[in-house]
Amino acid sequence: MDLQSSHPPDGGSLRSLFRGLFVLFGAVAALAITDLLADSGEGLSLAHVLTEGGIVLAGGCGAWLAARRLRESGRRADRAEAEVHELDERLAATRVEAERWRAEAKDLLQGLGAAIDRQLARWQLTPAETQIALLLLKGLSHKEVAAARAVGEATVRQQSRAIYQKAGVQGRHELAAFFLEGLLAPPDPARD
Repeated sequence: MDLQSSHPPDGGSLRSLFRGLFVLFGAVAALAITDLLADSGEGLSLAHVLTEGGIVLAGGCGAWLAARRLRESGRRADRAEAEVHELDERLAATRVEAERWRAEAKDLLQGLGAAIDRQLARWQLTPAETQIALLLLKGLSHKEVAAARAVGEATVRQQSRAIYQKAGVQGRHELAAFFLEGLLAPPDPARD
């Protein structure tokens, strides 16, 4: 594992790490047991038994902890995979719903677009002002409009003021409300 990295390791590398630790600690415990058994015929001192026993215990505990972490990591990976699958299904359902809505509203949206174009023409906006008005109606900021049109933000602000003046509105919110206000049905008191 790269200690210099600021990114945490992914689940696969963590599982590999815990597998390696499990094998390492298991091998240490097994070798210590083997050494104790080999030395048992020669007569063991208490210090030797305690030392080797401590190594067996440490290796066994390390192997147990690594196995536990390995199982937890596997469960987390399974939960994450299930969550990704669920999110994929929800995204697919949302895409289907959005496509259905677009198909149902296609004629209405084309009609609305044509109506907006006619109103912008009635206000006698220049072609540049028309483009800016449409981008503002889509919700872009002055900075985003400037980037999209490859002009300065000050230019967009100046042209926006001209649009608002020609439209007789105070700003972008009133401009959007001009077109959207009639589209949204008033609340139905019977539903409350």
